[in-house]
Amino acid sequence: MHIRLIYRSFLLVLLSGIVSCKAYTPVATSTGSYKPLEDYITKYSMLAVSEMKRTGIPASITLAQGMVESDYGRSYLAREANNHFGIKCHSSWKGEVSRYNDNKRNECFRKYSDAEESFHDHSEFLRTGSRYSFLFDYDPSDYKAWAKGLVRAGYATNPDYANMLIRKIEENNLWQYDDVKMSRTSPPLAATVPSGKDASVQILKDDGRQLVTKEAVNSVLARPARIMENNRIQYIIVKDGDTKVKLEKELNLLRWELSKYNDLDADFSPVPGQMLYLQPKRDKAEVGNDYHKAQEGDSMYLISQKYGIKMKSLYEMNRMSPGTEPEPGSKLWLRGMKPVN
Repeated sequence: MHIRLIYRSFLLVLLSGIVSCKAYTPVATSTGSYKPLEDYITKYSMLAVSEMKRTGIPASITLAQGMVESDYGRSYLAREANNHFGIKCHSSWKGEVSRYNDNKRNECFRKYSDAEESFHDHSEFLRTGSRYSFLFDYDPSDYKAWAKGLVRAGYATNPDYANMLIRKIEENNLWQYDDVKMSRTSPPLAATVPSGKDASVQILKDDGRQLVTKEAVNSVLARPARIMENNRIQYIIVKDGDTKVKLEKELNLLRWELSKYNDLDADFSPVPGQMLYLQPKRDKAEVGNDYHKAQEGDSMYLISQKYGIKMKSLYEMNRMSPGTEPEPGSKLWLRGMKPVN
């Protein structure tokens, strides 16, 4: 009897240990400890900066939304669908889906192959959604305006959502990541990486294999002296010897970016003196440039480039059919709709 009691006690202890192991499995990190907030910043800050360079969405906003929406990457959608921003399917989504009980039961959410795809789609979701277009008229460093604008556009139903984002940004100094692209004299990113990290910063992939040193990050993000800004959009002037491939390599651009951002054919050849934008043009000109009086030789394309306005928006504001050109002396609206006569 005594032996059986000892054996039963041993089994209970063993089973208790097994259950406790299943109930809590800490996530391993390179430092050997799990700090959700710091790990999230370390893991995804460079990806947020990369998307900021590509689309103009403040990196601080992207990071803060990712933290709030995914609970630092620990939410069901982040773990099971790589969905860091709670973006639902909507009618335009053609990819994989994940079902989850949110405001309603069994709602459809977008599913991604990795976090990089989720961050990219988040940028495109804001950049191409008509209800978010006004956000891109805000100063990219004004994270408070972006946070409040997201609520106004209906991104979230929580009335405190803007304050949640602002608190995340200010408590963790995420605004520093917005400075990376704002000027050629901005501090190197190594100075803004959270303290206590080792010499490497993980980016893009979740499998832990793709690492980049702080020195490499600084090299990639260093802004060449030739980069200037117009309407809060970065651009360059083509020099002798510049080719499309050479510029893409020098400026760390994807093959489609120069042509898309500048309304050009995919196989265009840069011409010395040509103005090329490195980020998407905006829907209207900056404050103070309300109108343009067309001169001899002006075209809608040249006006679009001069003021950093999307061709489509320029035609729409002036109630003109795509492909038509302005008459010399005519007045073109740059910030609002032309009145109906």
